[in-house]
Amino acid sequence: MVRSGQWASVVGLGTWQLGADWGEVDDRRALSVLEAAAESGVTFFDTADVYGDGRSEGTIATFLSGRPDLHVLVATKMGRRVEQIPGNYVLDNFRAWNDRSRRNLGVDRIDLVQLHCPPTPVYSSDEVFDALDTLVAEERVAAYGVSVETCAEALTAIARPNVAAVQIILNPFRMKPLLEVLPAAREAGVGIIARVPLASGLLSGRYTRDTVFAADDHRTYNRHGEAFDQGETFSGVDYATGVEAAAEFAALAPEGFTPAQLALRWIIEQPGVTTVIPGARTPEQARANAAAAKLPSLPARTHAAIRELYERRVADQVEHRW
Repeated sequence: MVRSGQWASVVGLGTWQLGADWGEVDDRRALSVLEAAAESGVTFFDTADVYGDGRSEGTIATFLSGRPDLHVLVATKMGRRVEQIPGNYVLDNFRAWNDRSRRNLGVDRIDLVQLHCPPTPVYSSDEVFDALDTLVAEERVAAYGVSVETCAEALTAIARPNVAAVQIILNPFRMKPLLEVLPAAREAGVGIIARVPLASGLLSGRYTRDTVFAADDHRTYNRHGEAFDQGETFSGVDYATGVEAAAEFAALAPEGFTPAQLALRWIIEQPGVTTVIPGARTPEQARANAAAAKLPSLPARTHAAIRELYERRVADQVEHRW
């Protein structure tokens, strides 16, 4: 991330699943996932104050307190624990949210704090970004960025001079950011954090139409945007369509690649991507995800086949919305 001078491994770890909304992950399993990721070369953990209402942040703090030898950049997010209205995005609230996250993480200064998909008008507010600059000046955070739902929000944020990173959904079922967002970020020196890289697991190729997810898993309760933006669940793709498209996608994996590694490798190879943050619920998943960083580059024919699949099966469902 050029603007902040911070460095992150090209495959990071998303830790939403270590807090909540993906079924139960106990503390011991969560710590083992963090350990496996770190031992596999991952140096970027992404969390949020709302993941398990702070549980994810606290789990990361517990892990890192026992591993002072590790140098991990920890990014958190703020803003989703209150009513989603622009009026809540003010300096006093930022300080309070930041205080809570710093306590949860056990640090005096957070490496990277991101606004967590706030209401669209927030991205155009000078006062909001002045307040974020104040957090940096007060040494509460080293750098700040935003997590966005739409490409338009990303472009608005990239135009802000001190935004260090933009977190956006990017995967073989969500290609729209390739058109304008990634080129603009590269030009501005803004890091791109690619989230939902496996389309909530669809791109792993493990699910069928009959797969049943736990009641407390967002893949059960948010398929139509009942709890938060629909795009966060299966990238906004209708589940039945997604399962069929994912089966085609899995068949494109070169020898030595799992379907999930194919998706991650495809993201890594997009110019402008800083880091991709797959989640993992087991140490084995964390290791396999990290291994994608060392796999061979994909052949041009594979990139072309992935593009053709997207345009034929998925684009019409997502391009106009995000």
